[in-house]
Amino acid sequence: MQLDFPISLANLNDLRSRAVLVPERAALFTVEGPGALECIQGLLTNDVTAAGDGSILYGAMLTSKGMIVLDPFVLRDGGVFVLILPAFVRDVARAYFARMLPPRLARVADRTGEWEVLWLLGAEVAERFDPLVRVPPPGRIARTDGGSIFVARAQPAMPFEAMLAGPAEEVKAFASRCLAAGMRAGDEASLAAARVLAGWPSLGREIDDKTLPQEVRFDELNAVSYVKGCYTGQETVARVHFRGHPNRSLRGLVLDGGRAPRDRRLVRDARDVGVIRTAVVLQDKVLALAIVRREVTDDVSVVSEDREARMVPLPVPEEVGV
Repeated sequence: MQLDFPISLANLNDLRSRAVLVPERAALFTVEGPGALECIQGLLTNDVTAAGDGSILYGAMLTSKGMIVLDPFVLRDGGVFVLILPAFVRDVARAYFARMLPPRLARVADRTGEWEVLWLLGAEVAERFDPLVRVPPPGRIARTDGGSIFVARAQPAMPFEAMLAGPAEEVKAFASRCLAAGMRAGDEASLAAARVLAGWPSLGREIDDKTLPQEVRFDELNAVSYVKGCYTGQETVARVHFRGHPNRSLRGLVLDGGRAPRDRRLVRDARDVGVIRTAVVLQDKVLALAIVRREVTDDVSVVSEDREARMVPLPVPEEVGV
């Protein structure tokens, strides 16, 4: 799992101003059947029912003890649900769905390899995208005229502006049309940088098998509901929310010097207080996401390999100067 992503300042600024597209061979699954809605609702931390048909949501699927197993983006189109996950969790997802989704109620089809995802990043996406396809309102999805490609417009907190999911060859053809319309081609570093700027966690980096949703900003990302019905792991999530607090949280950091730290530990007063996960490496500094103990407040300094690490708000404001 790659943790460090070199990127130029010009390319980072493009993510805040221009239109950038990034193709990804993600793990994709469709779920449909007479009980698909109830089954997904009973697994996801977010409220699929309340969001309604034609929505895009982000949420987690948990163990019975409230730890994150999967963190899918979920598209709801009538009775069909499209779940989008990092490619490396495909086998984990297959096993989880086989265990948790009864086939007579919710049939799962693995579309990985057959389908691809195209992420659209940057402020100009809607403007350049609109002549190519009908752009839905924020938080909603549509289909292209042929009906085979799903088009989703991000909710405000999400680390992208829009995304497409569908048959690989059709998505690739659409990407070519986007480039011809003036969008810039990005890569994995572009997607990682957009995620870091947004303060968005990622499975395998900020999220591991001992992570609770509240430790990685799920409240701020509108990815967990406290009013919906029961779902797997809900008791732990509710207890943390109503009766306690997480002992660690996802934070933003800036380090001077254009190299990623080899030692990911964060230290204060000779004590380990956190760990750097994703690092975006610029020419003269590093912008990172880290998991940090709750008692470390924004007005104190921590150290990584003798370099001071300054806390920055999430999402990262433009005035931070990176």
